[in-house]
Formats: sequence, structure tokens, C-alpha cells
Amino acid sequence: MYDENNVFAKVIRGEIPATKVYEDAAVLAFQDISPAAPKHVLVVPKDKYISLADFLEKADDKTIAAFFKTTGKIAADMGLAKSGYRIITNHGKDASQTVPHFHVHILGGQPLGPLVSGDRKVR
Repeated sequence: MYDENNVFAKVIRGEIPATKVYEDAAVLAFQDISPAAPKHVLVVPKDKYISLADFLEKADDKTIAAFFKTTGKIAADMGLAKSGYRIITNHGKDASQTVPHFHVHILGGQPLGPLVSGDRKVR
């Protein structure tokens, strides 16, 4: 069940301030308050989706395509298209999803290193 009081729902409603970098009728993007890279923006759909799995199950194909095209545009507008960037979304406890509202992180502005830290390597 979607939690109407999650922090991103409050940001979308304007109850919590955020440094916005992009907004349209369907998407809001804003600076992460604890950046993990020199450039770190969160992109959230304004509709109520808990996770990527929830978004893919409930949104129509046009909405899904528009969200990811907008995410790419935001990364380009951030000046990251040439140097590169990483897009991350977490789903559930094992992935450390801390806010139950679907969102992606755009990170860049420096070499980001391996996908997963530690001894395990992703192949």
C-alpha cells in the first residue's frame, strides 16, 4: 500500500522544500540532500508508485517511456551526457530502498567506480 506520508510525497506536495532541477506535470527532479557524487539528482514520478516493480506493473507504456526519456534529458541538462552518469533505483529491503516512492538517482560529475563495493564483483 502506498504511504501518503513518505518524504517524496511530501516533497511533491510542497510540504518539504527541495532544490528542484526539473518539473513538469508528471515528473519532479531535485537535488539529493546527501549527495553520493558531485552531481546527484533524484527523479520521481508525481503519481503514486512504491517501487520500480510497482511502476512497471501499474503505469502504461507511454508513461514509462516518458519517465525514462525525461530522466535522460535531465542527465543531459546536468552536463553529464559526454562524461557519463549512473542511474540507480532500489527495490525493497535487500536493495536498501529507504523511501517507498519509486525514484531514480542520477549520479555523475566524477568517476564512479565499480557498481558494487566490496569483494563481490557484478558480471
